[in-house]
Amino acid sequence: MRVINLFLIVCLTTGCVSAEKNSQKTHPFSVHDMMAMDRISDPQVSPDGKKIVFTLRKTDLKENKVRTDLWLTGVDGKGLRQLTSHPEGDFNPRWSTDGKSIWFLSGRSESSQVYKIPVDGGEAQQVTSLPLDVSNLVVSADGKHIAFTMQVFPDGSSPEATKKKLDAIEESKSTGVIYDKVFIRHWDTWKDGRRSHLFVLPVSGGEAVDVMSGMDADAPTIPWGGTEEIAFSPDGKEIVFSARDVGREEPWSTDVDLYRVPINGSTAPKCITEKNKAWDTGPLFSPDGKILAYLAMTKPGYESDRLRIVLHDWASGKKRVLTEKWDRSPSSICWSADGKTIYATATNVGQKSLFAIDTAKGRVRVVVKDGSVSSPSIAGKRIVYGMDNLKSPVELYSVKADGRDIRAITQINKVKVAAARMGSYEQFVFKGWKNEKVYCYVVKPADFAPGRTYPVAFLIHGGPQGSFGNHFHYRWNPQVYAGAGYVSVMIDFHGSTGYGQDFTDSIGGDWGGKPLVDLQKGLAAFLKRYRWADANRVGALGASFGGYMINWIEGNWQGAFKCMVNHDGNLDERMAYYDTEELWFPEWDHRGTPWDNPKGYEKHNPVNFVKNWKTPMLVIHGALDYRVVDTQGIATFNALQRLGIESKFLYFPDENHWVLKPHNSILWHDTVIGWLDHYLKK
Repeated sequence: MRVINLFLIVCLTTGCVSAEKNSQKTHPFSVHDMMAMDRISDPQVSPDGKKIVFTLRKTDLKENKVRTDLWLTGVDGKGLRQLTSHPEGDFNPRWSTDGKSIWFLSGRSESSQVYKIPVDGGEAQQVTSLPLDVSNLVVSADGKHIAFTMQVFPDGSSPEATKKKLDAIEESKSTGVIYDKVFIRHWDTWKDGRRSHLFVLPVSGGEAVDVMSGMDADAPTIPWGGTEEIAFSPDGKEIVFSARDVGREEPWSTDVDLYRVPINGSTAPKCITEKNKAWDTGPLFSPDGKILAYLAMTKPGYESDRLRIVLHDWASGKKRVLTEKWDRSPSSICWSADGKTIYATATNVGQKSLFAIDTAKGRVRVVVKDGSVSSPSIAGKRIVYGMDNLKSPVELYSVKADGRDIRAITQINKVKVAAARMGSYEQFVFKGWKNEKVYCYVVKPADFAPGRTYPVAFLIHGGPQGSFGNHFHYRWNPQVYAGAGYVSVMIDFHGSTGYGQDFTDSIGGDWGGKPLVDLQKGLAAFLKRYRWADANRVGALGASFGGYMINWIEGNWQGAFKCMVNHDGNLDERMAYYDTEELWFPEWDHRGTPWDNPKGYEKHNPVNFVKNWKTPMLVIHGALDYRVVDTQGIATFNALQRLGIESKFLYFPDENHWVLKPHNSILWHDTVIGWLDHYLKK
């Protein structure tokens, strides 16, 4: 006690900010802290509402990979323990109907297969020994069937036949591949003719049935779909799934539909959303099995349209749009136990909030406002959910249905968070394009001290229909810059999500217009508001659309920045149409194809302003990025070098649109921070 008191007296007399700040046990947050955080995902509440099983991901820097295990905890936060520990990793847990065991997927048999483990102890037992990798495990409500997906050729080939064909291709001395339609590659993978098909397997034994046999489509949708796009009917006789079955129009169509099919595959899948030519996804049955809720857009060809919650009467087929008047776009939903409420998460003015929607009238209320809420589910009279924010990775929480009595369930990263000094954050509002309200987050340097001035990291989000909100990001985390002594500025310009659909839609056909004005006005408002930010030491950074915007700023906004960082950004929007894969995206945002509307691609095309470039730029790109292809980054670097502008090019031959491998992420951050330091800390 005397030691503590003496330490406090020293702090008070010397004016130090806090004991924590000066303790040798803490340090400024860095990429190494970000890598060290354990990541919680896929929480599943037990049938009795008393336990939660979840996947916990850890980073192994020695092996340069990540591993996943299953963990178990009580909803009350007691009894946290690790359930599996195989070095190959376990994931996708699902409860058995009686709550005594957990179904899950694991790579422990040299391929991904289904396993089952008792909750109270015992060894995991392998359930499937199929010749192909198994993904997206779902268990029927009656516990009699499981469903999963495998990559098979869509001509009715069995998994065994698919494996033989793949082996023959591998043994062939020729390597050429002939395509007669696109996609030829998607996200980070070249297509080989296979499709992700949904299989149903009786728990009692038997053959896995391809309920999509002959269907030239993927379920769930690729690359982002998961188990949320698959649902057994409560009676266990049918299964519902999302798929885009549009033939050769797939690369320019967003017509994703819901299909229902008997679990024995006795009839072909029947489309139940055929009239809607836009996106339909996320099927989820009510507790009594009478209503199928799902999410639907209304604008064909637009991937960022507002999702509505639709209620589909399972017996009659009648549909009712529940949330037409609600100007938010829900991303995940769950039913209350009595079926009178649907809980939904949606981006909301810089947060990802949890809402409750009355299924009778469509009335909406906020349950949990702040932070980024994910994976809501019901546990007795409480709602269990994941939540992260700008100073904490995801932990599990529970709350009463009226939003009171929030309780922490897990504190997996408590010690690691406490050891890393982070920057405090706040949100402010300014007048952007046409004096409309625009929001901005500011994250202060980790060891902020009044009276000092600080360099600025001006972060520009991707999408463009996205947001840099109150979220603990693992690729663009502002705390990394805060730990390095920078203040981070993140503006949700016109086109961002969470501020109403009109605000999101406003970027269409105007990539370099409203967003640029918002960024310019936002930086000016920030510098006026925070006098300790050094206007002469500002660097701009962005990826994807943010990378495009870096190239656009380079030619159209001179003098504001000492240096720039461009990750996976387009230089030539016209050529970018021809070398990307999902054509619906540029066709919507640029109002047509380059041959039908060339002005739409040239209106805000960075390549037309290269002659104005002056600011030093770090360019970063991945070879496996088929969304924004690597030649766009190479072209940017070529232009910079030819113009004699200070520049560097960081190239990853094994990364896609993101940087995922642990040591590659460390190199990325070290290179970016080093680049900023060189120009902003001299």
